[in-house]
Amino acid sequence: MRSEGPASAAREIQRLRMFSHIAQSIAGDVELGELVQIVTDAATHWSGGKFGAFLYNVVDASGEAYSLYTLSGVPRSAFENVPMPRNTEIFALTFAGAGILRADDIRQDPRFGRNEPYFGMPKGHLPVVSYLAVPVVSRTGEVLGGLFLAHDEPGIFDEEAEQTVVAIAAHAAIAIDNARLLEAASRGTEATRQVQEANAWLAAIVESTDDAVLSKSLQGIISSWNASAERLFGFTAAEAIGRPVTILIPDDRLHEEEEIIGRIRQGQRVDHYETVRRRKDGALLDISLTVSPVRNAQGVIIGASKIARDISERKRAQQRQSLLLREMNHRVKNLFSVTTGLISVSALSARSAEELAGSLRERVLALSRAHDLTLPDLGGPDPGGDMTGERGTTLFALLAAIIAPHDNPDAPRMEITGADVPLSGATLTSLALLLHEFTTNAAKYGALSTEAGRLAVQAAIEGEMLALTWREIGGPKVVAQDVPEGFGSLLERATVQGLGGEIGRDWAPGGVVIRLRIPLAHLTG
Repeated sequence: MRSEGPASAAREIQRLRMFSHIAQSIAGDVELGELVQIVTDAATHWSGGKFGAFLYNVVDASGEAYSLYTLSGVPRSAFENVPMPRNTEIFALTFAGAGILRADDIRQDPRFGRNEPYFGMPKGHLPVVSYLAVPVVSRTGEVLGGLFLAHDEPGIFDEEAEQTVVAIAAHAAIAIDNARLLEAASRGTEATRQVQEANAWLAAIVESTDDAVLSKSLQGIISSWNASAERLFGFTAAEAIGRPVTILIPDDRLHEEEEIIGRIRQGQRVDHYETVRRRKDGALLDISLTVSPVRNAQGVIIGASKIARDISERKRAQQRQSLLLREMNHRVKNLFSVTTGLISVSALSARSAEELAGSLRERVLALSRAHDLTLPDLGGPDPGGDMTGERGTTLFALLAAIIAPHDNPDAPRMEITGADVPLSGATLTSLALLLHEFTTNAAKYGALSTEAGRLAVQAAIEGEMLALTWREIGGPKVVAQDVPEGFGSLLERATVQGLGGEIGRDWAPGGVVIRLRIPLAHLTG
């Protein structure tokens, strides 16, 4: 026991200041490693130990053990060649938090040196004689670790030293508990921040995407609606949220919603489902739908998220492509048929093989020029930089160019009368295509399919309209037939509609008569 007196009182004051310093460190913003070092230094100094360590609990493949955390009175290199302490008999009380071990000479303790592979102090270990081990126990009862103090002389640690270290160990436990709570709170705060940040990113993506994004309950009630959904379907968020999603579904497709909800209830995702939906103004849209289940925190499906992409333009492009392919096929077959007719017509007037070849060559070249008129000019921009490739001519010149392959210079087969009008722009291509179709049909089935057949074309201006009458004379007898519409008829009707005009036919026995009316403004561009 230490003697009473002024020196003892002064020492007690210093000890109280030490506890106050530790308490302030626990309450302050001190990093845990620094705080544990303060505790270890204090325990070593105030116990009278020569060196000390704070070891904390870890469990490895061989069972529970202590791992070095902080040292005092000795450099860390002193433990570099010493195995990690194990849960041996002499450490049992401290490891379990069941008691304190204080020995004047640990070498005399009957539990010392009884565990393999070492008998006695491990090779390279510090010269431990006096020994004091105090567990550090959490308020929950968990053993956090222990303060281990030693001296190379016997009889150093007394009851006062033990009580001091016990008090310091209690402070250490509070510090570690607080650090764990702060770490858990920090992890929770960081996790919350990450979730909030992820939600912010997701919200920004949903709002900025060109796709309509909405969500709905399993009962089909809309619960969210982004800006693109407003643009695509015409309903504002206020108008859509809370209403059934069937406001977007045409009556003949209501069954699709039942099928989609059924798959969502089973946890299935609907990928790129192409269908038709209805806008607020009643217009129909071709869209691609992706629908995914929405689950709550317990994993229960509570609704669905839907992404709708407008594919109307893609559908129109596919239709245009299909129409173009069919038109190409139609033209190729017409060219073969017309070429065969040209061979027959040329053969009727030819007196030698050379004359037949020359006549046929001229007709085929004329056919090529006429065919070129039915296509846009793809030669590139003009010197002024116009990329449209627009061309100009007149109605009569266009008719002459198209009929030329079937005409006979010595006995003209077409008479054009009336008012000539200028043609330009895209109208030229459309009208050339239409007149080429008339001529091809005449060469295959009508007046131009016979040697004596001819055409009479009259053009008249009636107000703001061009009235064109196409009359076939001297061809095979015409018999009107109720036959399904072919692609040529479909192409003809689409072209007339594109020109803003109207067309009619009179199936007269002496030859078909076609009456075409087109706004003059369309023809002149």
